Parts: sequence; structure tokens; C-alpha cells
Amino acid sequence: MLSTLLQAAAAPAVTEALFDRLADVVFFIKDTEGRYQVVNTTLMRRCGCASKQELIGRDPLALFPAELGASYAAQDREVLASGRPLADRLELHLYPSRSPGWCLTYKLPLLGPGGAVVGLAGISRDLRGPDRSDPVYARIAAAVAHIQQHYAEPLRLPALAAMSQLSPAQFERQIERIFGLSPKQLIIKTRVDAAAQLLASPRSIAEVAQTCGYADHSSFTRQFRAVVGLAPSEYRALRMQRG
Repeated sequence: MLSTLLQAAAAPAVTEALFDRLADVVFFIKDTEGRYQVVNTTLMRRCGCASKQELIGRDPLALFPAELGASYAAQDREVLASGRPLADRLELHLYPSRSPGWCLTYKLPLLGPGGAVVGLAGISRDLRGPDRSDPVYARIAAAVAHIQQHYAEPLRLPALAAMSQLSPAQFERQIERIFGLSPKQLIIKTRVDAAAQLLASPRSIAEVAQTCGYADHSSFTRQFRAVVGLAPSEYRALRMQRG
């Protein structure tokens, strides 16, 4: 009886129907060529499609701007080739509408009966805003404000924890509870968020890097590309095309 239930529950149609109910989660299953085989309604809408069928059989290169599509496809190839999951990758997505959004991405290789990789499944979950009514938030508020105001400076976990009168381990747990991120991810998000906004201005890439606390242009470009999938100049060009 249990095996029958588990087999029925594992059907892609069941998974798809459940993920269709989650407006803040993108869900997909891809084949070994990185082509979408199952998608949820959230992904369909964010890609500007009228039906899921418009995505089926297509890969990221066919759906997203060239630079972003290449980045997503490379990520898929890494999971498919290594057979290892990609877990909780902090990303700033830029959808075909050019609207940005922060998320945590998880991709899992799918294994066939013989253990060979036959595809991958993944989700990208929108980052939630902090619940300021949570009593824990009041405890860490000073440290969070310090990150937001001093993100361009070196930020050390012990010092941030001390502001909250917590041990580093306790502080890390509370940040994860409120933001769904580690302290390191929160700092990276704050810096990259500031940089993404500054890239809408006429400032040079070097000026943006310096303003956001990066040692040089190359270190800024490396981290920005790791999070966004684009070099700062490419991101600026895509945002300028919006509308």
C-alpha cells in the first residue's frame, strides 16, 4: 500500500500541480540536454509565456537573454556532469521582462535505474523579507542596520554578533531564521544589491566597485558574476533595455 502511494505521489504531474500553488517558487525538470520538460506556472509567468507548452523542449539559451541563458545552461551542465546537487545558491535573477529578483536556487541531478544521470530538477525560491514583528528581529536589528549602512567596509561575524549580544553561532542561527540566509550571504546580497542599483547610474564600473567595498574591478566582477550570472557591464546593458 505504501509503495503504491509513494509511486503515485512521485508522478511528475503531482509534483507540478503542487508547485503550481507556490507563487514564490520557480520549479522545473530538465532532460540531459538542459531542456525544460516540466515547469510550474510561476516560471511560465516570469518568462512572459501564455502557456507552459511554450517552454517545453526549450533550453535557457532559447528563453533568456544570451548572457543569462549561457550562465544558466553552464550551471545545468555542471550538475549533469558532476552528478552533485547545487544547494542554496544565492542568485539575483533577471527575467526576460528585465525585472530583477533575489532567490535561493537548488538543483538536484535525477538518477535512472542504473545510477546514470538522466536529468535534473530544480527550484528557485524567492527570498522573503524579514519579519520585523518577530521578537528575534529586535535582537539583531542593530547588526542588520550596521550591515546595511556599512556594507562597503570589512564586516566580521564576531563583531556583528557582539552587537546583538549573541555568540557567533547564535547570531548565525537567528539571521538564518529571519532572512533565510547565512550572515555571509546577507552581506553579499546587500553589497550586490547596492551595486545593481548603482549600475543604473552613469558611474563607471570601477567607481561602483569602490563604493560597494570591493578591492578592485576584478574582485567585484567575479562576485557579481557568481551571483547574477553576468558581468556588471552586461547587467547594466540588459537593465537599460528594460521596457
